[in-house]
Formats: sequence, C-alpha cells, structure tokens
Amino acid sequence: MIRFQQVSLARGVKPLLENVDLTLNPGDKIGLIGANGAGKSSLFAMLRGELHADQGDIDYPSKWRMAYVAQETPALDRPAIEYAIDGDITLRRLEAELAAAEAEPESADNGNHIAELHGALADADAYTVRSRAEQLLIGLGFTLEQMARPVASFSGGWRMRLNLAQALMCPSDLLLLDEPTNHLDLDAIIWLEDWLKRYAGTLIIISHDRDFLDGVVNVIVHIDERKLKRYSGNYSAFERQRSAQLELAQGMIEKQMRQRAHLQSFIDRFKAKATKARQAQSRMKALAKMEELAPLRAAAEFSFEFREPLSAPNPLLVMDKVNAGYRSEDPVTYAITEKTIVSGIEFSLQTGQRIGLLGVNGAGKSTLIKTIANELKPLSGTAQFGKGLVIGYFAQHQVEMLRHDESPLWHLARIAPNVREQELRNFLGSFNFNGTMASSSIAPFSGGEKARLALALIVWQRPNLLLLDEPTNHLDLETREALTMALAQFEGTLVLVSHDRHLLRATTDQFLIVAEGKLQPFDGDLDDYRDWLFKTKLATKNNAAETPLPAVSKVEIKEPEQFASTADRREQKRLEAEERQRVATLKKPIESRIKRLEEQIAKCNERKAVIDARLADPAIYDAANKEDLKTLITDQAYCIKELDQLEGEWLGQQEALEQLLA
Repeated sequence: MIRFQQVSLARGVKPLLENVDLTLNPGDKIGLIGANGAGKSSLFAMLRGELHADQGDIDYPSKWRMAYVAQETPALDRPAIEYAIDGDITLRRLEAELAAAEAEPESADNGNHIAELHGALADADAYTVRSRAEQLLIGLGFTLEQMARPVASFSGGWRMRLNLAQALMCPSDLLLLDEPTNHLDLDAIIWLEDWLKRYAGTLIIISHDRDFLDGVVNVIVHIDERKLKRYSGNYSAFERQRSAQLELAQGMIEKQMRQRAHLQSFIDRFKAKATKARQAQSRMKALAKMEELAPLRAAAEFSFEFREPLSAPNPLLVMDKVNAGYRSEDPVTYAITEKTIVSGIEFSLQTGQRIGLLGVNGAGKSTLIKTIANELKPLSGTAQFGKGLVIGYFAQHQVEMLRHDESPLWHLARIAPNVREQELRNFLGSFNFNGTMASSSIAPFSGGEKARLALALIVWQRPNLLLLDEPTNHLDLETREALTMALAQFEGTLVLVSHDRHLLRATTDQFLIVAEGKLQPFDGDLDDYRDWLFKTKLATKNNAAETPLPAVSKVEIKEPEQFASTADRREQKRLEAEERQRVATLKKPIESRIKRLEEQIAKCNERKAVIDARLADPAIYDAANKEDLKTLITDQAYCIKELDQLEGEWLGQQEALEQLLA
C-alpha cells in the first residue's frame, strides 16, 4: 500500500500540503483532483522521488515497479513501434544481455547463460511484444504505416501519445498518469479507458475529464485546504459526498451561531445582576471554550453565458456536393494539387440545431469544421452562407494565435474599439480576468487561461453559429462545467467536436459521423459509438482496411436515399426544415418563460434566506421586537406560497417543453 504519514510540502513560500495522512490500497484506481496549483503534480513528483517532503514520510513497497509518462520526447530516428517497446525496460535489458552473450566465444557456461536469457525473455513475453505494441499503438490512434515512421517525424501531440504508449508498455505495479487525455481524441480516450479498467496494478490519475474519471477510478483523493481527503467511488460519487458534507457543515455552523447568540444574549442581560452573576460567568466560560467551526469551502464557482444572438438566419448554411480538403502549390512548377478529405457533402444547418461531430482521428472532422467556418474553401461544390450569419469558431490554433506580449484587455479592444474600457473590464471580469490580470501580458498564462480568453472573445461577438473544435483542452473541471452550462443555454446553433463525453451528452442532441471520407448521420448514442470504435480497431489490428459502419438497430449509419429522385429529396428536406422551424418557433417562448421563472425563483429564495436568517436571531423574539416578528412571519409565509406557485408553473412549462420536443 501507499502511506502518507504527517507529510508537509511547500514550493517556495507557498505551502501545498500540511501534516497529511493518507492510505491507498494495492489495486486502487485513484483520481487525484484539486484546484490548479493545489499540488497534484508535486505529489506525483514526490512519488517518483524527484521531490522530497519537507516533513513526514511517504512509503510504498520497494519492490513495486513504477511507470509514468515522460514529459520530453527526443527527436529520434528510431521507429515509433520500437520507441514504444523501449518502455519495457526489463525486456530491453534482457535483449541487450542476450546480444552480448551471443557475441562471446562459445562455451558451456555461456551456453547455459544464453539458455537462461531465452527463458527470461519468454517470461517477459518477448515473443508477443511486437503484437502487443501494435495493438496498443492502434488503440492510441496510430496506423500501421505510422508505426514504422521515425519518432522525429511526429508533432508534439503525437510524441506525447508515444510517451503514453511507453508507460503502458512498461510492466508496473504503480502507474502515474498526469492528464493522459489532453492529447487524445475521443476514440483514443475510449480505448484508454477500457485498457485502464483492466490494469491490475495501483493507478493514480490526474484528469479534468469527469466521464473518464467516472469510467476508470474507484477512489477520489481531493487536495483541499492543504489536506488530502479520500472518498470512495468515482467522480460523481465524490460530488454527491462533497455536497452532503458542505450542507452538513453549513447546518452545524448555523446551529453553533444560534448557540453562541443565545449564550451572548444571556450574558448581556444578566451579567450585572447579582442573582444571575454566577450563571452568566458560567456561560461566558462556555462561550470562550466553544471552538469556532471553520466552514467547508466549495471551489469558487465560475460561470458565464453566451449572449443572445442578434439575428437567426434560417438556414444558416447549405452545402451541395462539397468536397472538403486542402490545396497546395508546388514552389517550382506552381502546379496546384488538391487532397480531398471529405467528399460529396450534402449538409444544411438550421437554427437551433445542436450537432456533435464524431469520427476517428484523422477522419476529417477538423477539415469539415474549417470548411463550415469558411477558413477552407470547398475544392468543389457550393457552400451558401445565410445572410446575417455570425460564426464563433474555436480551435486550438486560434489559442496559439493570441499575442503573448499583449493583455486580455488589448485583445478585446481590438474587436470592440468603440467600447468604454470599464465595460470591457467588467466583461473580462466575468471570465475571471480581474484587476491587473486584465491589463497584464498573457505570456505567463496557463493553457487553460488562454483558452478561456479565446472563449471570452467569441462570446463578445454574439455568434449565432458556434463551431467548437476540442474546446476543453487544458480547461480545468470548474471551467469545463461552466462551458457545459453556457452551451446548454446557448440560443444559437452548435457544431461540436470534443473528446469530453460529458460535454457532448449535455449540449448536443444529434450526432453526425465522418467516416470513410463521407459525412453521414449517426443514429445512436456515445455507447453505440464506443462499440463501433472497438470493432474498427479490431479490424485495423487484423490488417483489414476498416470495419464497415454497423448495420444493427441503433448504430446503423444511414446512407443517402440513392433511389429517390432529386425532387423528392429536396421536398423531404424542405418539409424537415419547416418542421424544425415550427418546433423552434414554439419552443422559444416556453424557454424564455422558463428562464424568467428561474430568475424569479432565485430572487424569492434570496428573500426567504434573509427572512430565515433574521428569524434565526434570538433577539427577534424579545418583546420589543414583537411587530417586526409578526411582519417577518407574514413575509415568510408569503415567500413560501409564492415559491410554491412559481415552482408549479416551472414544472408545467418544463413538461410542455418535453412534450413539444418529443
């Protein structure tokens, strides 16, 4: 087991852990969570022996083999598959010893040594290692052709996948993974989740992907207030337990406040009276001894919302027989070559649609998004954009295009040159860019803070079409949840590519898939997509070109109606568009009323909380405050009645909305 005993750690003048005690059992799958800067990576560094605790001890069995993901990847000429196999250090050592032994002159002793080495290699599964490495790399998104390429030919994100492959190839008793999903697509994450479920050792993961944590871990360790708190269960179970703790702690604090107020009231009234002096002194001692409870603090909530679009053209976009891909020019001959990635796109976007875009890595999702965003011109076919279309496009390269020597305020002023500085500062403050942070250079910002700034710039422009390509990369759990809530309430049209399944489930209501160079509907959910991915990877492993898109009930990918006439297809599309428009028209006033009711309920709850707090004060029950007490009781009854009415209407509106959508 892993045992922390009275461990304290500081980095510079900042204390990260103070007198921490924690026990982790062999075979536990642990999710390590906490705010950015709380000390998660430092805790990993202590386990690896790269940092030493300022005080206390961390113990785990000395015989345990540890594996973790290297943060640097040298630019080697070594083939990718050999680099992955290098993760099995014991195997590579045995291979080197065998090569050295075979190079020596023949002798009885040497022959015995060679035989022993062959036995050790068999025990190390040396004769299946290449097959295992291929399976692992295919799971992480590599093709058989890519496995033969040198490490130096891959980009930074793909090299991190190779480092992850090395860690997974290493036989281990303890596996440390720090944000393993950051450089992975949804298909690779689903595969990794399945692999980790079958991992037999002790696993500790730092991750901001709640669905990934829910699927893998059975223990959560939360770094909070410089302590490590262990919770049984996955991330969702942690949220429930944490919420219950906060509620219980708040109740205890309120109870103690009432007790303290009662004692103080008695002291104030009777400490001067001789007959009550002894009792007053006794209560003064009780009050002094009463240890003031410190509130359990939840993480400061961060939230934002997309402003209502100024226009809603319908349709927003129509693509007819579009081929999407890339044009390049030969620098010598000036000849233009074209590479088609997705062909024959027949696609229209209607107001209010919320689409999740699926597909394996390299299928063409980002190419399609760029074509919809008009960053790539169609190679052929036509793309018609609706009048009044305002696109909000988020992709990682746009984060990288931010000026690192400039401030958030400078970036926002560029797109809003005629707006008062204070208004811009107020807006940036709603995205947690407060005070000097708004006017400071973004160079030292974390990846998550830069992504948050890029989102803020999009929100300011009030788009009616959001195109988001992996928007959660580098975002922490709090910001991901804020983005999820904001997108769920966004009143425009959404097309989303994401490896965050929680975000996809919460914000989209239909899926399209890019597969075999085509864009097609996907009539299924993310569980069906997971099943299809595993069949695809199995076919790749068996050197098949690709698994056909499944033809079973929910996962069937519907092909275009080849035998219907063009006129019939156009009429069908027109009727579908009219129906979507009708539903959107009926839905909008219901959603507006629900939003208004929620605002009224929130205000009513605030009024009731103020009244309840005053009624909890013992002083209100003094005879001198009789009239105030009557007024408060009347106001409380009125608030309860009003809340009852508002909540009843809210439930009715929700039911009406559900019936309409059904």
